[in-house]
Amino acid sequence: MSRPAATLVLRNAVVATCDRGPSDAGLLPGAAVAVDGRRIAWVGRDRDLEAEVNAAGAKVIDARGGLVTPGLVDSHTHLVFAGERAGEFALRCAGRTYLQVALSGGGIAVTTRETRAAPDEQLLAAAAARARRLIAQGVTTLEVKSGYGLDAPEELRLLRIVHQLGAALGGDATILPTLLFHAVPPEHVGDRAGFVREACASLIPQVARERLAQFCDVFVEDGAFAPDEARRLLQAAKDRGLVPRVHAEQLTAGGGARLAAELGCSSADHLEELDDAGIAALAAARVVAGLLPLSTLFLGSERYAPARRLLEAGVPVSLATNMNPGSAMSENVGLTLSLACLKLRLTPAEALVAFTAGGARALRQPDLGRVARGADADLVLWGCGSPEHLAWHMAVNHALVVVKHGRVVHEAAPAAMVDCR
Repeated sequence: MSRPAATLVLRNAVVATCDRGPSDAGLLPGAAVAVDGRRIAWVGRDRDLEAEVNAAGAKVIDARGGLVTPGLVDSHTHLVFAGERAGEFALRCAGRTYLQVALSGGGIAVTTRETRAAPDEQLLAAAAARARRLIAQGVTTLEVKSGYGLDAPEELRLLRIVHQLGAALGGDATILPTLLFHAVPPEHVGDRAGFVREACASLIPQVARERLAQFCDVFVEDGAFAPDEARRLLQAAKDRGLVPRVHAEQLTAGGGARLAAELGCSSADHLEELDDAGIAALAAARVVAGLLPLSTLFLGSERYAPARRLLEAGVPVSLATNMNPGSAMSENVGLTLSLACLKLRLTPAEALVAFTAGGARALRQPDLGRVARGADADLVLWGCGSPEHLAWHMAVNHALVVVKHGRVVHEAAPAAMVDCR
């Protein structure tokens, strides 16, 4: 059999394949990865590279014993918004809860006003800057939600901006858009049923017809949508070919996880208030549990999602930043990994797999989140040699080289290796 001709080779690495289950990072010491165009052509022992791969014309990167992983899959973000909520943060630091702030006119209402008033160019530029910060930390795939427009014309506008984001990034990351029903628009609070009915009859069909989103997500929570309202929205989306997802059990036990299981959602995210019945429902339906520990930290709560119980019940898990202005104003990948270990009680290997293969599963992207022959050539070379170091050396960007579809899209300065090896 002829040897594949490589265009890019990473050698002398510790490769984490992330394809051996939720608790095994699949570490291969003394390994190499060969890329042919946009796909991974070969993974194996570095000493076998010459015999297995024609690397004569390839760009060769010497990992010098560093960790090579799949590109991270950030499966839950809210990158498109305007304005800030620093004052609201100060109120919470003074003792107000997230719900108290929201019900007194703060919260999403503030971001909605600012976002509606912002021109497209401003929203796109800000979203691209946030995405660039994530790419520089090893994220190669981003789910991006609408949700801060609330009414139909604004949600359509935000989804079109999400589509423009991929082009603005020059293909340096895959962007997967989601239509998010975040809250009932203030002008419709007197007729909630009418808003849901109109969204099912008009907005969702238009989003599907124009292929503006791959997913539909609903925030099931006090002050947002009740389970029955969410069921109607998600079923309408599912009937139109959109993949349903749910913001579930974040602030109260609202039944969102059981709804996600009932509808066969790809994921139920947050889950800080999840109970045993919800865990059992997710396990039976094989719905991915989306873990977002930055939000719990940001809101000053000590009630984190029950990640260990979820894993022990056989629920697949993902890990994501949830970058947004209200409950997770941070693009810090390193802190997300550390919190997953310290607060969710995941091992470093489990956290890495959740941020790669787990995210790919939540987004139903089987060619992402793993290092394997035929998979997308989305790779990260880190300035350290193990998943343990990524979580131990907290809130630091260890990404040295980020590869998207076989192309180097980010290279860090050598200082990224200080204290790592």
